[in-house]
Amino acid sequence: MARTYREMLQLKTFGERFEYLKLSSSVGVSTFGFERYLNQILYQSKRWKQVRRDAIVRDGACDLGIEDREIIDRITIHHIEPITIEDIEIGRPCVFDLNNLITTAYETHNAIHYGDISLIPHLPPERKKGDTCPWRVF
Repeated sequence: MARTYREMLQLKTFGERFEYLKLSSSVGVSTFGFERYLNQILYQSKRWKQVRRDAIVRDGACDLGIEDREIIDRITIHHIEPITIEDIEIGRPCVFDLNNLITTAYETHNAIHYGDISLIPHLPPERKKGDTCPWRVF
């Protein structure tokens, strides 16, 4: 069963979304390996740059689209269902489908691929209704 952005939106917390998205693999190995030139061609294309902007705007430049997790540093767009060399070569719609893309911080993107939430530095606590002390550790 394929995971989608629309389905992920039903999950409200960062932790739930992370669990939904995590892959427990290693970055690039299963999708590109020695064919890294293909993803470089893709990510420099005019079409990719436009869909990337669209995803960032849709998600408010927030990590996993969570409103209070604005990305200040490096923004990465993650394919919810990983793409393959063949997907790029054939030009399958999943490569540019906004329902297959989510905005992430660089660290979150790596954590999703490795399936390890501890790779995300300073994960803030989930906020609760009536919480008026943003620096308190829960």
